[in-house]
Parts: sequence; C-alpha cells; structure tokens
Amino acid sequence: MANAFEVPVEMRDFAERSVSQARKAFEGFMAAAHKSAESLDTSVNPALSGVKDVSSKAASLAEKNVTAAFDLAEKLVHAKDFNEVMSLQAEYVKAQIATVQEQAKELGEAMTKMSVVKK
Repeated sequence: MANAFEVPVEMRDFAERSVSQARKAFEGFMAAAHKSAESLDTSVNPALSGVKDVSSKAASLAEKNVTAAFDLAEKLVHAKDFNEVMSLQAEYVKAQIATVQEQAKELGEAMTKMSVVKK
C-alpha cells in the first residue's frame, strides 16, 4: 500500500521550482527596496535619518522572516511523511517566536534611539 502522504515526483519538482522562483522574485524586490531606501536624501531634514534607520531595520527584519518562511517551504517540499511535516512546522514556530521577540526588542531600541535623536 502506498504512503498516504506520498507526492508524485513531478508535483514535488513543481513545488520546488515554485518556491525557488518565489524566493528569487522576493530577493529582487528586496534588493530594489534597499537601493531605493539608500538613495533617500536625509541631508535636507536630519530627522529623516532616524526614520530611515528604523525603516531600514524593519525591512531587514521582515526580510529575515520571509527568508525563514522560504527555508521552511523548501524543507516541507522534501518532507517524507506527515510526522516530518509536523516536526518541521513545530521547529519553525518555536524559532520564529524567539526571533520575533528579539526583533521586537531591536525595533524598540531603534525607535527609542530615533526619538532621542529627534529631541
């Protein structure tokens, strides 16, 4: 009897290519966003420098979160059975909870620094 979780090779290949293409598209988008943010002229208004720093930090953190999700998707494509899927998902959720807590702290510190500089 075939494994109920068994996915045809063609479907697995398609899923793998789709994840890869989505990752490349996202990386292109983020490269353009970083380039655009770097070109922001903060010399006219120094307060914009703090906003630029916080925005850059937020974009960087979001990029890390999306990259982690792509990494999970790639692992899920290669999962052998439902137990492996559940294990991968549990590891991802546990890691993301810790990551989000750390990121909230970093973003809070950046915002505090921005508000101190503005005064």
